[in-house]
Amino acid sequence: MIETNNAVPDDIFRTVRELDTGKQREELGQEDFLKLMTTQLENQDPFKPMENGDFLAQIAQFSTVSGIGDLQTSFDKLSQSLVSNQALQATNLVGRKVLVPTGVVDLVQGGSVKGSVELQGASSQVTVKVHDRSGQIVRELQLGSQSAGNVSFQWDGLKSDGQFATPGNYLITAEAAYDDGVEALETLVATDVNSVTLNNNGGLLLDLAGVGPIDFSEVRQIL
Repeated sequence: MIETNNAVPDDIFRTVRELDTGKQREELGQEDFLKLMTTQLENQDPFKPMENGDFLAQIAQFSTVSGIGDLQTSFDKLSQSLVSNQALQATNLVGRKVLVPTGVVDLVQGGSVKGSVELQGASSQVTVKVHDRSGQIVRELQLGSQSAGNVSFQWDGLKSDGQFATPGNYLITAEAAYDDGVEALETLVATDVNSVTLNNNGGLLLDLAGVGPIDFSEVRQIL
């Protein structure tokens, strides 16, 4: 009579110790997995041999986990490559102007400022106001009646008295008159890109003249 018991054979314990010795890690590789499987088959209960289905299921589970890990690694490498490529392409923005919804502009000596507003409906009068750092209005641009859609404007850098405004930061606001009142508008201004960097999340940050860092997703148009 062949005696059997439910204890785990010493060979399996030795195999586990061999795999663990000198390998301080948290996961088994494919070679280790196959060695354990072979030892398990050699020491299985002859009255309760492992079913083929159980054996194939264990292999399939290992392959699935291993495949998911390899896939994750591939995705991570692809993501890093895409971010690096995006950053490289974004460096071409340095020195160019982008249209952003900040309303803040950096006026240079003898320079001008371009921008635009978006009208949801036709307006009888669109007005653009230029404010200095103290909040005082230095110039008003009357754009007249405008149809719904994008309306562009340009400030030539002159104040209401015809003198050139002092170089520096200015805030530009806009409003549109409708039958039921006056509505403030989001103002987009063209701003120079000084530099491009990557943030902690892998996104792009543009350093804009007179504005500072702004997420690339805020850019409405590259001019």
